[in-house]
Amino acid sequence: MKRIALIAHDGKKAEMVSFVLRHQQILRFFHIVATGTTGKHIEDTGLDVTRLLSGPMGGDAQIATMVANKELDGVFFFRNPLDKHPHEPDVQMLMRLCDVHNIPLVTNPAGAELIIEALNQLGA
Repeated sequence: MKRIALIAHDGKKAEMVSFVLRHQQILRFFHIVATGTTGKHIEDTGLDVTRLLSGPMGGDAQIATMVANKELDGVFFFRNPLDKHPHEPDVQMLMRLCDVHNIPLVTNPAGAELIIEALNQLGA
Protein backbone atom coordinates (compact mmCIF):
# COMPACT_ATOMS: atom_id res chain seq x y z
CA MET A 1 0.00 0.00 0.00
CA LYS A 2 1.35 3.41 -0.95
CA ARG A 3 1.96 5.83 1.93
CA ILE A 4 1.28 9.54 1.55
CA ALA A 5 1.24 12.57 3.80
CA LEU A 6 -1.50 15.19 3.60
CA ILE A 7 -0.78 18.60 5.13
CA ALA A 8 -2.56 21.94 4.77
CA HIS A 9 -1.89 25.34 6.23
CA ASP A 10 -4.88 26.87 8.03
CA GLY A 11 -5.97 28.93 5.02
CA LYS A 12 -5.86 25.82 2.81
CA LYS A 13 -7.62 23.22 4.96
CA ALA A 14 -10.97 23.68 3.17
CA GLU A 15 -9.23 23.09 -0.17
CA MET A 16 -7.63 19.92 1.23
CA VAL A 17 -10.98 18.62 2.47
CA SER A 18 -12.54 19.36 -0.93
CA PHE A 19 -9.66 17.52 -2.66
CA VAL A 20 -10.05 14.53 -0.31
CA LEU A 21 -13.81 14.36 -0.86
CA ARG A 22 -13.40 14.47 -4.66
CA HIS A 23 -10.82 11.66 -4.57
CA GLN A 24 -12.04 9.52 -1.69
CA GLN A 25 -12.36 6.43 -3.88
CA ILE A 26 -8.68 6.67 -4.85
CA LEU A 27 -7.35 7.78 -1.46
CA ARG A 28 -8.91 4.86 0.39
CA PHE A 29 -6.21 2.67 -1.17
CA PHE A 30 -3.43 4.73 0.45
CA HIS A 31 -2.06 4.71 3.96
CA ILE A 32 -2.53 8.38 4.89
CA VAL A 33 -0.59 10.27 7.53
CA ALA A 34 -1.39 13.88 8.30
CA THR A 35 -0.55 16.66 10.68
CA GLY A 36 -2.96 17.06 13.60
CA THR A 37 -5.72 19.42 12.54
CA THR A 38 -5.57 18.46 8.87
CA GLY A 39 -5.79 14.83 9.95
CA LYS A 40 -8.92 15.53 11.98
CA HIS A 41 -10.59 17.12 8.96
CA ILE A 42 -9.63 14.12 6.81
CA GLU A 43 -10.99 11.70 9.43
CA ASP A 44 -14.27 13.60 9.30
CA THR A 45 -14.56 12.63 5.60
CA GLY A 46 -14.57 8.96 6.60
CA LEU A 47 -11.02 8.06 5.57
CA ASP A 48 -8.58 6.38 7.91
CA VAL A 49 -5.61 8.56 8.79
CA THR A 50 -2.66 8.38 11.13
CA ARG A 51 -2.59 11.75 12.87
CA LEU A 52 0.70 13.28 13.96
CA LEU A 53 1.34 16.49 15.88
CA SER A 54 0.04 19.75 14.45
CA GLY A 55 2.51 21.51 12.14
CA PRO A 56 3.61 24.23 14.58
CA MET A 57 4.02 21.64 17.35
CA GLY A 58 6.35 19.43 15.28
CA GLY A 59 4.10 17.60 12.82
CA ASP A 60 5.94 18.93 9.76
CA ALA A 61 9.21 17.75 11.32
CA GLN A 62 7.67 14.32 11.99
CA ILE A 63 6.70 14.02 8.35
CA ALA A 64 10.18 15.19 7.31
CA THR A 65 11.61 12.37 9.43
CA MET A 66 9.35 9.89 7.65
CA VAL A 67 10.58 11.24 4.31
CA ALA A 68 14.21 10.84 5.39
CA ASN A 69 13.50 7.27 6.53
CA LYS A 70 11.82 6.43 3.18
CA GLU A 71 8.52 5.77 4.98
CA LEU A 72 6.47 7.88 2.55
CA ASP A 73 5.85 7.63 -1.18
CA GLY A 74 4.60 11.20 -1.60
CA VAL A 75 3.68 14.42 0.18
CA PHE A 76 0.66 16.61 -0.59
CA PHE A 77 1.23 19.91 1.22
CA PHE A 78 -1.26 22.67 0.46
CA ARG A 79 0.80 25.67 1.49
CA ASN A 80 -0.29 29.26 1.94
CA PRO A 81 2.71 31.24 0.70
CA LEU A 82 1.09 34.59 1.56
CA ASP A 83 0.99 34.04 5.33
CA LYS A 84 3.83 33.93 7.82
CA HIS A 85 4.23 30.64 9.65
CA PRO A 86 6.14 30.29 12.92
CA HIS A 87 7.27 26.81 11.89
CA GLU A 88 8.61 27.86 8.46
CA PRO A 89 12.03 26.26 9.15
CA ASP A 90 10.26 22.89 9.54
CA VAL A 91 8.36 23.47 6.30
CA GLN A 92 11.59 24.29 4.46
CA MET A 93 13.28 21.22 5.95
CA LEU A 94 10.42 19.01 4.79
CA MET A 95 10.58 20.40 1.27
CA ARG A 96 14.37 20.06 1.15
CA LEU A 97 14.24 16.45 2.35
CA CYS A 98 11.65 15.59 -0.30
CA ASP A 99 14.12 16.86 -2.88
CA VAL A 100 17.12 15.12 -1.27
CA HIS A 101 15.32 11.76 -1.06
CA ASN A 102 13.44 12.13 -4.36
CA ILE A 103 10.00 11.92 -2.74
CA PRO A 104 7.25 13.51 -4.86
CA LEU A 105 5.98 16.76 -3.31
CA VAL A 106 2.98 18.74 -4.49
CA THR A 107 2.23 22.09 -2.87
CA ASN A 108 -1.05 23.24 -4.38
CA PRO A 109 -4.45 21.84 -5.42
CA ALA A 110 -3.78 22.06 -9.17
CA GLY A 111 -0.66 19.93 -8.87
CA ALA A 112 -2.45 17.54 -6.52
CA GLU A 113 -5.20 16.98 -9.10
CA LEU A 114 -2.63 16.01 -11.73
CA ILE A 115 -0.72 13.68 -9.42
CA ILE A 116 -3.77 11.90 -8.00
CA GLU A 117 -5.18 11.35 -11.49
CA ALA A 118 -1.82 9.98 -12.67
CA LEU A 119 -1.69 7.62 -9.68
CA ASN A 120 -5.23 6.50 -10.42
CA GLN A 121 -4.38 5.75 -14.05
CA LEU A 122 -1.30 3.83 -12.95
CA GLY A 123 -3.42 1.76 -10.63
CA ALA A 124 -1.60 2.93 -7.51
